[in-house]
Amino acid sequence: MTRLLGHPARLVPIAFLLTILLGTGLLMLPQASASGDTTGFLAALFTATSAVCVTGLVVVDTAAHWSGFGRTVILVLFQVGGFGIMSGATLLGMVVARRLSLGTRLVAQAETRSLALGDIGAVLRLVLLTTITVESAVALGLAIRLRLALDMPWTDAAWHGLFHAVSAFNNAGFSTFSDSLVGFARDPVILGLIAAAVIIGGIGFPVLFDLKRDPRRPSRWTLHTKLTLLGTAILLPTGFLVVLLYEWTNPATLAGLPVFDSATNAMFHSVMLRTAGFNALDVGQMRDETLAVSYALMLIGGGSAGTAGGIKVTTFILLGLVVWSVARGEADTTAFGRRVPPEVQRQALSVVLLAVGLIGLATLLLLSLTDFHLRDVIFEVVSAFATVGLSTGITAQLPPVGQLVIIVLMFVGRVGTITVATALALRGRQSPFRYPEERPIVG
Repeated sequence: MTRLLGHPARLVPIAFLLTILLGTGLLMLPQASASGDTTGFLAALFTATSAVCVTGLVVVDTAAHWSGFGRTVILVLFQVGGFGIMSGATLLGMVVARRLSLGTRLVAQAETRSLALGDIGAVLRLVLLTTITVESAVALGLAIRLRLALDMPWTDAAWHGLFHAVSAFNNAGFSTFSDSLVGFARDPVILGLIAAAVIIGGIGFPVLFDLKRDPRRPSRWTLHTKLTLLGTAILLPTGFLVVLLYEWTNPATLAGLPVFDSATNAMFHSVMLRTAGFNALDVGQMRDETLAVSYALMLIGGGSAGTAGGIKVTTFILLGLVVWSVARGEADTTAFGRRVPPEVQRQALSVVLLAVGLIGLATLLLLSLTDFHLRDVIFEVVSAFATVGLSTGITAQLPPVGQLVIIVLMFVGRVGTITVATALALRGRQSPFRYPEERPIVG
């Protein structure tokens, strides 16, 4: 039993689960609510799960319901969730022991998905350095802007700046304002700072590690880094153009804004679809075409081993390369002069099929439990699974069973479908024989 629980694939979800339960208990304390009353178990559990899984979906108003203590607990929870429980434990081990044991490296690798076991120590040091640097810089910038633009007292500006900086870098989507960032739709400084933190946090630490190691020599970057940057360069402009095209004449979103502000908000929303969860536009008023494309962009998500969710950019690009190689009749799937192993292709396919299956099942359940439109249910389900946190406004209206469905989606989406599947399996084994090969008809 000890050996099974000690396996990284099982320890990671268990650690996240224990943190969620601890957060739930703290949020149920009377001191955590603004009214001084005890928050119900389900609302506390939903909030704690959303925070630890850096999602941002809420069933109670973060600004109005929670006290200063409660919001601080939420901040700590999404900082822990974004940083990675195993990553934090490994860093503490480095401070105490000044070295990493093999077992500790394996645990950290399961959480960070580092490309090489020997890179774990350097990657985790970069995680800590990047987290502190980005969050501090963005918090300072936001505090100064809030003070100068809104004449907000320095103490309030510093608190709001810190909360949003940590939330943005961890792609958590929690806000201390009841309308998220709708009130800042015409403030490019606020939106720009938060978008920058979201991109840096969501691109993935292995990519940041590569860029730090060889910033001027792209030829030495790993295939993972190249695929992630390529996918990001394609998806961000795609989301921008889609929002701009379909919402340009929508009076409830972009039509009432000047050209520059429309473009700024279109780009900001494109970044948020990469699993950040802040909104400066009313998502519930967006056109069906925009939401349809949003499903895909949210599901793809951001970079591996970052604070973003989804199936990840590399998975999406890799499957596209597989299709391209098949269409060209090539035996191998290649990219940037490298051949992608078949087992990696199978892993990518497994991630996508598990995600689609879970999303389909959850959508069917919510449609059976509620009277909401299909477009709103799909958006909610994909947003929860991909830990995006955007909503068309139905989250708080879901029945208790529906909220439990969303909780499960957020948890599975954060720890990863492959990690959960592996954790449920007692052990893997290789067959001592292989069956004769036969090709079924495909297509």
